[in-house]
Amino acid sequence: MNIVTEHKISGEPIDKAPKRPVRPVLWFIIVGTLLAALVGGLVWFNYFRGQMIQQFFANNKPPPTAVSAAEAKSEVVPNLLTAVGSLVAVHQVDVSADVNGRVTEIKFEPGTRVEAGTPLVQLFDAPEQGDLANYKAQATVAQLSLDRAKQLAARQFGPQATVDAAQASYDQAQAGIAKTEALISQKLVRAPFSGDLGMRKVEVGQYLTAGTAIVSLTDLSELWANFTVTEKDSGNLKVGQTVRLKVDAYPGRTFEGKITTIEPQIATDTRNIRVQATIANPEKILKPGMFVTTTVVLPDKPAVITVPETAVDYTLYGDSVFVIAEKKEADGKSSLSAVRTFVQTGNRVEGRVEILKGLKAGDKVVALGQLKLQSGAPVSISTDPAPPIPAQPPRY
Repeated sequence: MNIVTEHKISGEPIDKAPKRPVRPVLWFIIVGTLLAALVGGLVWFNYFRGQMIQQFFANNKPPPTAVSAAEAKSEVVPNLLTAVGSLVAVHQVDVSADVNGRVTEIKFEPGTRVEAGTPLVQLFDAPEQGDLANYKAQATVAQLSLDRAKQLAARQFGPQATVDAAQASYDQAQAGIAKTEALISQKLVRAPFSGDLGMRKVEVGQYLTAGTAIVSLTDLSELWANFTVTEKDSGNLKVGQTVRLKVDAYPGRTFEGKITTIEPQIATDTRNIRVQATIANPEKILKPGMFVTTTVVLPDKPAVITVPETAVDYTLYGDSVFVIAEKKEADGKSSLSAVRTFVQTGNRVEGRVEILKGLKAGDKVVALGQLKLQSGAPVSISTDPAPPIPAQPPRY
């Protein structure tokens, strides 16, 4: 049966689909519109914030950094060659006995000054004194025999052979006296030169062998400063050049001397050459064995550009300074800025550094305060005086 033609059935066909509701589509449109508005608001807010931050920093510049400035100078820097060494006494010895013997008397006080030839120690010499008396007696007898023989020979009463024998006996006695006196002098130890005695190393009754040290003797009036320099610097040294010395015992004091000896050979293991300077020590405050810093004064070099030591930054990328540059602003006012400039440095002398390349005389550089600077940062020159720059940092 065809359901369409049935008279009892009317209305829409039964296979027609029902219409969908409108509500879900409307929700999707509303949510999408809100999300788009939210994203657009966030984008606009970030853009607006960036513009405001940029405008704030553009209108709110930090104040210039206060620094101390110094001027690069063209000056003649002392040409110095620095080395280290030690002091040695020109005359210093450990006094000892020439022969074996027992100490019978000590004739000196430790730490005192003695003159050359002053008796120091007496060794037992009784046997030698006895031999001396014996030889003197023999010499007396030989002298009488010789005189008698000469008188007889002069009168033709005695042969010449008797005179010769008596002369030989007398000479033998005199030789014995001289030998014994030499042995006795060896038993009395004397100071070989004038100087200051050290600590006593022997005692009365002690048996000494030849060469045993009795006491040290040092002449402090003149000292040697021995130091070494490299082979490269040896060509600048000459005998007679001035040498300045500094010791730790007397900080702040400088002692002067002259180069007196230059070793003619260069050490093959270190490629260094030994140099010796003579130093007068009238106050006797310098002692042998002291460590010294020596500075040889060489002929002056041509004038170079120098700046204070504190103005130079030493880094792995190179040495640099901050040069103070002046520029004109749009409103006609001038401002100062610090520009990092790389330089080539040389020697450092008395708190200043040689600038071999990178600066010219008259340039102003930042001497203190560059640690908080960047290249191009605005600066202002402080009116406060800069602290003194020591040539060497103090030792504590």
